[in-house]
Amino acid sequence: MARIENSRSPAGAGPLPLPRKVPRQARSQAMVEAILEATARVLAERGYAGTNTNVVAERAGVSVGSVYQYFPNKDSLVTALHARHGTQMYAAIAAVLAAARPDGLYGHVQAMVRALLAAHRVAPELHRVLEKEFPFFDAPREQSAADGGIFRQVRQLLETHRTELALDDLDLATWMVLQTMESLVHAAVIEPPAMFRPEAVEVAIGQVLMRYLTGRG
Repeated sequence: MARIENSRSPAGAGPLPLPRKVPRQARSQAMVEAILEATARVLAERGYAGTNTNVVAERAGVSVGSVYQYFPNKDSLVTALHARHGTQMYAAIAAVLAAARPDGLYGHVQAMVRALLAAHRVAPELHRVLEKEFPFFDAPREQSAADGGIFRQVRQLLETHRTELALDDLDLATWMVLQTMESLVHAAVIEPPAMFRPEAVEVAIGQVLMRYLTGRG
């Protein structure tokens, strides 16, 4: 693993390397998005050691000064990518849970699994770098607005289907569902098992979650 300069240690000590400021205007928001997209591509292609702000600026088509205006170093770029990923996952789950499902709880659970798998498969190499090499750049769950939003959405889903559940503590059940789903989705995408069809893995993840929630297959 590459040495992390001026950032949290792998044990998670110290503050996260955060952006300098948040873009407010549409033009600056578009520029920051271009910088993050460039960072994602460079990280996936070159890894952490081969990534620097000059390369990111060139790939994004902006000056390195524009990068430094918002991001003091490449570690803050990695932190921002983690935050963006969390926001994307929240949007994916929110969209799934907002839709009606004729097959009820199972339909929502399976749709969440499908949506998260699809989102992670867009850039699997980037997710491998973020999750396996630099998870300590991810904000603690209790400090993440996206993670909090995901928890509340899934908690409400379980509350709606409380009579179908074999569990009493819905807060714990929500935590278990999210932890299990995240772990299995990452395993299915970052190191996909060649001996199983992706569709079979998707169904199996949903079945694992449903057995835990309802006590039935």
